[in-house]
Amino acid sequence: MAMKEFVISEVQAETAVLVGLITQTQDERKTNEYLDELAFLAETAGAVVVKRFTQRLDQANSVTYVGKGKLVEIRDYIRSEEENEREVGMVIFDDELSAKQIRNIEAELKVKILDRTSLILDIFAMRAQTANAKTQVELAQYRYMLPRLQRLWTHLERQGGGSGAGGGKGSVGLRGPGETQLEMDRRIILNRMSLLKERLAEIDKQKATQRKNRGRLIRVALVGYTNVGKSTLMNLLAKSEVFAENKLFATLDTTVRKVIIENLPFLLSDTVGFIRKLPTDLVDSFKSTLDEVREADLLLHVVDISHPDFEEQIEVVNKTLADIGAGGKPMMILFNKIDAYTYIKKEEDDLTPRTKANWTLEELMRTWMAKMEDNCLFISAREKTNLEQLKEVVYVRVKELHVQKYPYNDFLYQHYTEE
Repeated sequence: MAMKEFVISEVQAETAVLVGLITQTQDERKTNEYLDELAFLAETAGAVVVKRFTQRLDQANSVTYVGKGKLVEIRDYIRSEEENEREVGMVIFDDELSAKQIRNIEAELKVKILDRTSLILDIFAMRAQTANAKTQVELAQYRYMLPRLQRLWTHLERQGGGSGAGGGKGSVGLRGPGETQLEMDRRIILNRMSLLKERLAEIDKQKATQRKNRGRLIRVALVGYTNVGKSTLMNLLAKSEVFAENKLFATLDTTVRKVIIENLPFLLSDTVGFIRKLPTDLVDSFKSTLDEVREADLLLHVVDISHPDFEEQIEVVNKTLADIGAGGKPMMILFNKIDAYTYIKKEEDDLTPRTKANWTLEELMRTWMAKMEDNCLFISAREKTNLEQLKEVVYVRVKELHVQKYPYNDFLYQHYTEE
């Protein structure tokens, strides 16, 4: 039996329906923002979103994620589209689904079912270019697939009344072969995962050797939410041509470049962007890629200030950094895309309380500068606004860090002056 493949080309040009929940911990505004991001993920994967469904529940239904009535509503919409010769290719849920939920939802809707995790995995599979990234993605896919193997064998349930322990008389003669094949697939996957882990361990050794051979240079890493402009900034500072586009996860493999500012050399790395509800399997699989972040001497946290939820994105990045053991490092926040920042001007006769949406850029700058002091800058990588100021500040920080780390190495006039 062929394993489920995560091949993004299969879903290109397909139409998609999105489903999210409004819960006690996630209000309607937040749910809509999450669905906006899910729509962007679907677009990045090549799908076209045609409809959204939301439902208020205290928590996700353990059997069908949404309630039975909402599932019927989604099913009726899919059927009506089919009658109008507009086929719905898939339904994408904004949270990770269990094997039981996927099985029950598929049985009702009769279309491809994806959750946020499988969609992100699809995008990562599409973006992976190097052997390292491909290996990491494959390992994450198998980690995701392993607890969901059972649903690949639901066809057995239609043979003589089902299979599995306690299945009654209808299970006789079917329970053994089904379990045998399931365990066979599980063993194949576990063996493959062991091989992939060994391969990644070997890649880790090679990368560790590469890092040791880089000499006594301060390491600076660009980190941030996905699609905030890290790669564009990398290209400006390193005068390189790192792939950058307005899609999520444009960068998977960490890119390292030597940068020289006023005869001061240091290493600058561009890393994979983080995202809300980032699958744990992906974080675990990409730990070798994120070694550049863990070993960095200075983090430049790039933030899209034009995004209405940029403060939550900051929290997501900080939490992810803590999860991978990179919390507490020296950090600067670079508020990027100031050219795209907009606010709602409050009229004089408007007596409603002011919100963050009413703040001018100058007010926002004063707020964060009061909070971060000299550890934040406001820039536009696209327009090259305040780029020279950024270089000056980075120069000072890198120089300070180098003197602290290598007090007996006069690097300003040695080794790299010829470059």
